[in-house]
Amino acid sequence: MDKLKKIDERIYPIATLLIAVIVWQLIVSLNHVPLYILPSPLATVSALIGDFGTIAGHVGTTLYESVLGFVLSIALAFVLGILMDSFVVIKKSLYPILIVSQTIPTIALTPLLIVWFGFGILPKILIIVMVCFFPICISLVDGFEKVDKDYLNLFHSYKASKLQTFIHLKLPYAMVNFFSGLKIAATYMIMAAIIGEWQGGTKGIGVYMVRTKNAYALDKVFASILVIVIISVGFIYLINYISKKTTHWK
Repeated sequence: MDKLKKIDERIYPIATLLIAVIVWQLIVSLNHVPLYILPSPLATVSALIGDFGTIAGHVGTTLYESVLGFVLSIALAFVLGILMDSFVVIKKSLYPILIVSQTIPTIALTPLLIVWFGFGILPKILIIVMVCFFPICISLVDGFEKVDKDYLNLFHSYKASKLQTFIHLKLPYAMVNFFSGLKIAATYMIMAAIIGEWQGGTKGIGVYMVRTKNAYALDKVFASILVIVIISVGFIYLINYISKKTTHWK
């Protein structure tokens, strides 16, 4: 029954996507829409195959920036999340500031970072950290807070130290929230790198998109979008897989 339910859940989105692609292809073909206005799905796939080597080179740079920024985001979120859980003063001081910081448009900060740090990889990594850090950190803090009070009292009754309580209770308990935050951050990760590349850079899928857009090669722009979607979905599936293996006890 579980397998049938999973298959059923996958059929509907796949079928809807296939219908949308077929309708898209028919609209472009029947109305003879020019390539520089709207490329068809077949033209997009053809552009991806034809320019695969160039796209792969740019994607490699973007992936490097994204993964490095993502790893730094996780490390920073863990450090700050543990500090906020351990010290109420730190949480009261930083939690509201973290919330307010998310109201600042990322695209407005990117040019400033490029002015301060140049056109290299550093501004892109900083943008990724700024975007991905928040959902991971907040999810962790909320996970630490949601630990059942009865479990905490049980650990206290056995005179467990704060470190023991954290390692054996709070951290495992917060993992469900942590992976939820990771999935949210993973959807923003590639996007943040691309925004940084749009503002200035020499290599990356965002740079490739700007160049092809300026050349009105929209089939290549759509091909790069397709690659971005595939990579982002791949990261989410990877996080889901790790989550199921790590939090199987839930």
